[in-house]
Amino acid sequence: MRGSKRRLIIVSGLSGAGKSQVLNTLEDLDFYCIDNLPLGLFNQLAGLLSDADNNFPAHVGVGIDARSPEHDLSPLPDSIKALLDTGVAVELVFLEANKNVLTSRFGETRRKHPLSSNSVPLTDAIDLERRLMERLSELADLRIDTSHTSVHELRDIIRQRLANRPVGSLSLQFISFGYKYGVPRDADFVFDVRCLPNPYWRPELRDLTGRDQAVCAYLAGQPAVADMHTEIRNFLEKWLPAFEAENRSYLGVAIGCTGGRHRSVYIVEELSKHFTNMGKYIVIRHRDL
Repeated sequence: MRGSKRRLIIVSGLSGAGKSQVLNTLEDLDFYCIDNLPLGLFNQLAGLLSDADNNFPAHVGVGIDARSPEHDLSPLPDSIKALLDTGVAVELVFLEANKNVLTSRFGETRRKHPLSSNSVPLTDAIDLERRLMERLSELADLRIDTSHTSVHELRDIIRQRLANRPVGSLSLQFISFGYKYGVPRDADFVFDVRCLPNPYWRPELRDLTGRDQAVCAYLAGQPAVADMHTEIRNFLEKWLPAFEAENRSYLGVAIGCTGGRHRSVYIVEELSKHFTNMGKYIVIRHRDL
C-alpha cells in the first residue's frame, strides 16, 4: 500500500484557510488537481486511480469542502479506506484557522463565504462549516493551522511536508512558538519550556534568537536546558516507533516559550539535529521568528 505508484492527496478544511493555495502548489509540483470535486464523483475518480492499466495521472490532488451536502461527506471515510485497500496512497490534509483570522480574511478580500446568506451572517457560517467538517478534521492525516501562516510559508509547508516527503516515511515536524501568540492547533505534542532560564533577560542576548551562537552557548551551559532536551528526546525516541508502526505519515511536535525566539528555537534546532542523525525526515518551522 505505502509503495504505490499512485498517490491521491485530498485537500479539505475551512473556507479561507488556504485550500486553493495548497492545490495551486500541488499543481506546480506536477499533481493533476481538481478543486471542489462533488463527492458523488469520488468513486469514479477512485476507479480511475485504482486501475493500474490506464494512463490516468499518477499524482492527483482534489479539493473537497462544505459545499458538498452533509450527507455526501459521511461516506468519504469508507471510500478512502476502499481506495487504500487497492494500493493507492491516499492522504487527507485538513486546513484550518481561528475564527478571527477567517473573519478578517473574508473582510479583506470581500469574498462571500459559501455557507453565508442574508439569513446566515459570516460568523455563523464559519461556525456551521466547522461543525460540518469536524469529522474530516478528525480523520485527517495532516492538519495545518494557517492562522499565523503567509501564502509563501504555506507553499513551503506543502513542498516540505507533502511533496518532498519520501513515500512510506514519517514526516516529523518540529515547531517553535511563543505562548503569547497562541498554541499551534496542528501540533500532536506540545512541550512548554518557559520554565527554563530565559536569554531575554540578558541585554546582550535579547535581540538575538535561539539560532545565534551566543544564545546557543548560553543555553547549552544551563543544566535545566540539557535535562529538558534529553527528556523530550527520550520521550520521542520511545514513542516514534509506535507511530511509524501505525503507518502515520505526519507527526508535529511543538516547543513553546514566552515569545518563541530563544528557548523554543534552540530546543527545536537541537532536537532536529538529533533526529536527522537518526535518519528521520525532519521539517523545522519557527513560527514566531
